[in-house]
Amino acid sequence: MSTVDSDAAAAAPGNAPGPGGQRVLDGLVRLLDLERVEENIFRGVSPKARLLRVFGGQVAGQALVAAGRTVPEDRPVHSLHAYFLRPGDPAVPIVYLVDRIRDGRSFTTRRVVAIQHGLPIFHLSASFHRHEDGVDHASPMPDVPPPEVLPSYAERIAGYEDVLGPWARQPRPIDLRYVDDPPWMQREKGPRQPLSRVWMKADGVLPDEPLLHVCALAFASDMTLLDSVLVHHGLAWGREGVSGASLDHAMWFHRSFRADQWLLYESASPSASGARGLATGRFWTAAGRHIATVVQEGLLRPPRKPTGDAGTRPPDPVRAG
Repeated sequence: MSTVDSDAAAAAPGNAPGPGGQRVLDGLVRLLDLERVEENIFRGVSPKARLLRVFGGQVAGQALVAAGRTVPEDRPVHSLHAYFLRPGDPAVPIVYLVDRIRDGRSFTTRRVVAIQHGLPIFHLSASFHRHEDGVDHASPMPDVPPPEVLPSYAERIAGYEDVLGPWARQPRPIDLRYVDDPPWMQREKGPRQPLSRVWMKADGVLPDEPLLHVCALAFASDMTLLDSVLVHHGLAWGREGVSGASLDHAMWFHRSFRADQWLLYESASPSASGARGLATGRFWTAAGRHIATVVQEGLLRPPRKPTGDAGTRPPDPVRAG
């Protein structure tokens, strides 16, 4: 997730929701198409949107692209583990340094560090595995309404554009259909169980490149995961000074999929304490195939109550991406 500058110029005029469709999705594909600077060194850029910091899913997706481009195509990624170290600056390129940790007979391991202004902002380890036959089972998909009967994202944010700020008006390469009320609507009804269910897919057609679909899913997985924490406490981004950031992110990819077809993303929060919330997520295809699992801990700072002189102090700066 990413904090936005409420005074910045919006990506769409007035309070109109951000555009979507194939043209915007093609922009995401270009965003993930890194420039190879040197062997094991890649460079990526951010969208031309006035955000305070780079969206965490973007850095994760680009880092995974960098790692994947140093691995044979017959070894798909099966897991990644990442830490957001510093806020990313959207005004300057991000340099990705790939360390070829291991090339084994079955597994390949890569480590990627994202650099800006001479400092690491993000660290990722990814493991790739050639296909092998073995035992197979999966958890069943929840029984939820299909995405076609659910309100669009534009319908969900209608009347809440001022609350969500410029983030609501950014271009949307991912089509989101909330099964349950999103945090900004749930807040008006009070806390609920720490659960969030969203249908999502790339808003158009992606090229037939498996790594690109995995990286698009990594990008999208950071969009709604912490909603399960927020709704359990009746909180929402952009309301009463609630702030936060992704701290770490882990994903396991179980089965092949296309990110431009509908995927159900269910996230739940087993615990929150010490200004940190933990969320676990699972992805299913519309046919019910469990294709990925996600875990993330996020910084979540509720509004502070003024207490004497301390109430006049500004909140601590968020250091995570």
